Amino acid sequence: MRKPITPNLHGLLDYATMAAVFLAPKLLPMPRRARRTARRLAAGYTAMSAFTEYPLSLAPTLPWRTHGQVDKVLGAVLPAVPFLLGFGRDRAARNFFLGLAAITVAVTLLTDWERTPEVASGNGAS
Repeated sequence: MRKPITPNLHGLLDYATMAAVFLAPKLLPMPRRARRTARRLAAGYTAMSAFTEYPLSLAPTLPWRTHGQVDKVLGAVLPAVPFLLGFGRDRAARNFFLGLAAITVAVTLLTDWERTPEVASGNGAS
């Protein structure tokens, strides 16, 4: 059975999620360290998405399956981030990162990592 999230849909979800992660510190009361962590995560992950070999990439150089491996690690690490960085007692920040971890795990499990991304030739793919 094929998994329902295609590379194209995964890319859309990546960019939409990172926009939300970037905006969350403006909408939720979070300590400074949590705000900076969210913004840095959004910037780094958006950069990774921009280089991932999938349809919405700006410069597809990162293999699709490598992106999947990063997603798996991120899903495992995100729940610990609030506690490792000292804002685990802040309810809004902690729950935000735990929710983001749940979304990351769900999307990763539902993504078809075996499917070959169809990268448009007009965006730098060879």
